[in-house]
Amino acid sequence: MTDREQYTPGPASGAQIRKDRGQNGEEKWTLILVRELRHSPERVWQALTDPAHLREWAPFDADANLGTVGTTVKLTTVGAPTLRVSETKVTRADAPEVLEYNWGGFDMRWELEAFGGGTRLTLWTNIGHRFIAMGAAGWHICFDVLDHLLSETPIGRIAGPEAMRFGGWQRLNAEYAKQFGIETPTRPPQAAQES
Repeated sequence: MTDREQYTPGPASGAQIRKDRGQNGEEKWTLILVRELRHSPERVWQALTDPAHLREWAPFDADANLGTVGTTVKLTTVGAPTLRVSETKVTRADAPEVLEYNWGGFDMRWELEAFGGGTRLTLWTNIGHRFIAMGAAGWHICFDVLDHLLSETPIGRIAGPEAMRFGGWQRLNAEYAKQFGIETPTRPPQAAQES
């Protein structure tokens, strides 16, 4: 049996949401995910910025390194029914502490903090409220895959539609929805199916 066949995500944890108002008064939701990894900030930084590492765990592929401010990078969403490519510019890259860019219209902020011989990794991303539990479930699995990769026991990327078919994703989606006090989507809204 392979590590991937044995993999089961743990319970929903390390996530919270913030509700704010945008510049035009619209509701803006931010998903904040925190994960403690047993690996150095420098090693985690490489996994967040290097295209070869991102291909192993992230829900997108990058055509260039994300580690330099001002770099223009094309991010291609994994598993989308139609090709979905977003061009982004890295707006902040303070190695190995803070990384900021935009992916498909969503702000992404990664914070890395040395913690207990490893790294406390925090992701801040704005996301539509209908998708927030689904996003938390997806990123939870991505973080697990990242941890396996950095531990040199890779289980292969589980992202996009593949993650949503994965047994643990449905449970995580329901657990995060309950934690956030929102209704669990019984199936992805049409917009999510098309992205």
